[in-house]
Amino acid sequence: MSAGRRKAGFALCLVTMLLAVLDQNIVSAVTVPIVEDLDPAHGIDRIPWLISAFALASTAVLPLYGKLCDTLGAKRVFLGAVAVFLVGSALCGAAGSMEQLIAFRAVQGIGGGGLMSVTMVVIAQLKQSVEEEKGEKNKGSAVGGLVAGTGMALGPLLGAFLADHADWRWIFYVNLPIGIAVLIGAAITLDLPHHGVRRRIDFLGAALAAAFSTALLLVTEWGGRDYGWGSPVILGLSGGCAVLLALFLWRQATAAEPVLPLSLFRSPVLRIGFAVQGLVGLALIGSIVYVMLYLQVARGIAPTSASLFMLPMALGMAAAGLVTARLGRSPKASVISGALCAGAAMGLLALTETDTGLWVVRAEMLLLGAGFGQLLGQLIVLVQQAAPRRQLGVATTGVRFFQTLGTSLGSALFGTVLARVYATEGPGGSASGIASLRGAERADAVGAFVTSVDVVFAVAAGVMGVALLLAMRLRVPAVASPVTEESPSPALSPFPGAGPGPERGSAA
Repeated sequence: MSAGRRKAGFALCLVTMLLAVLDQNIVSAVTVPIVEDLDPAHGIDRIPWLISAFALASTAVLPLYGKLCDTLGAKRVFLGAVAVFLVGSALCGAAGSMEQLIAFRAVQGIGGGGLMSVTMVVIAQLKQSVEEEKGEKNKGSAVGGLVAGTGMALGPLLGAFLADHADWRWIFYVNLPIGIAVLIGAAITLDLPHHGVRRRIDFLGAALAAAFSTALLLVTEWGGRDYGWGSPVILGLSGGCAVLLALFLWRQATAAEPVLPLSLFRSPVLRIGFAVQGLVGLALIGSIVYVMLYLQVARGIAPTSASLFMLPMALGMAAAGLVTARLGRSPKASVISGALCAGAAMGLLALTETDTGLWVVRAEMLLLGAGFGQLLGQLIVLVQQAAPRRQLGVATTGVRFFQTLGTSLGSALFGTVLARVYATEGPGGSASGIASLRGAERADAVGAFVTSVDVVFAVAAGVMGVALLLAMRLRVPAVASPVTEESPSPALSPFPGAGPGPERGSAA
């Protein structure tokens, strides 16, 4: 590839990353308009499924993408993932009910699972094709941080703008022209190496992982609300979870090319890193979705104005990532301080009342962003440092797997907490009926809703407290040089394309 084509390829990758981050956050700002249009009676109770359908589908296919890149070539898999994502986006825009929208979000998630992970492979291969110029590493890291922060900020803002001035369906239709341009540009521009390394793909292991995740999510969603914890449905699902987990572990122990090798868990750094990343994913979904719900339901703020409250969080994330890279702090120190900042922000949000100053909420979101900005990238660095070179790809994929699994569980867990607390504190019925109430009855319902949201934030703060305790047990591995087949991998940048890539042909 010529220098011009490589630059175009990098630009396409950045656009794809932005598209992925946008779509993960764009729905959070328009949940209320979607509910009012498709299911005003029970829609709020189904919001967790709307969020988790995308994340769960992404989780199910994520372990496959690295091995598919080795077998079919990164370019083909990249084009395929974008195409599936666009089909899902078109279907979501045409959905006629909440059930259809949830199902189509799962289709979109299958493609969305590859938008970020396969883009990492493409960027790594592009960077391996030329010698890095002086200063390129720092520049790439800064660009990656800005892309992540920009996506966090623009997602809710763009979604709310379209909902207010056009229609909520355009949050999905807007993906089509951008995605088509990426498809055409990538097909013409990219010329990536394909070494034809044939490896077995553990489809059975991926299916077992998806089945286990779904059963676990159903237990979290239905338990204590739709069904009693001792009911046959919940007991059956819990037993199914245990059986599916056992089958998945057996498959990973016996498969020739497991999607999540159990040997990774022999490393204390990897075990703790996976656990902390899962907890971060769990807490992150609560901060975005339930801040939006609080602002729109309790404070009566329009979706566009409410989405502006994501700007401080995005600014905090981008600034924390850039400052951490400039200061050269150790990954462990960044993870600890990030967990501390995020936990403190969650604790402050748990004190929110119906008349809390909006600038206080903005300051808390800034602190929250500063915490997550340190956590998300540095955990990847720690895992990549500790992983054997030959398992760098599956280790990196494992980090994202646990994060997306935590996101799926978090949306279901927090939705259940909100519903149960509101059922206890509220005037009766679900929170979906607040919009139809008037006078003192509405004031009581709003107060109960704020109490329920505060409990959600308190639970999230507790989750980050556990993450902090685990982070303090991390032991940063020494990086050997030169790198051998079994030695830890060199540290990579927390953002794709900003540092050394995996070996050619590896499952990144």
